[in-house]
Amino acid sequence: MSVITITKDNFQKEVAESEKPVLLDFWASWCGPCRMVSPVVDDIAEERGDIKVGKINVDEQPELANGFGVMSIPTLMVMKDGKAVNQAVGARPKEAILALLG
Repeated sequence: MSVITITKDNFQKEVAESEKPVLLDFWASWCGPCRMVSPVVDDIAEERGDIKVGKINVDEQPELANGFGVMSIPTLMVMKDGKAVNQAVGARPKEAILALLG
């Protein structure tokens, strides 16, 4: 499955109401560590059909970033049933990101 761009307009449908767990990547274009994590997140989206993967640009969606208390990026968050169940801040290797998913 491909990565979904998450906005305040589609958050409810794509994340809060998702029947699958959702891996969210909070990022920005100017963030070096975000650029390191991005291809790893893309790979996970392609490999794991059992989850959804979404990216939230914090510069374009400040309401979502603030709503989840995102202070540093990249922040990776796992959502289940509309609730954050796991998160990590900073660049992580693929194995660590997969471990967040349980």
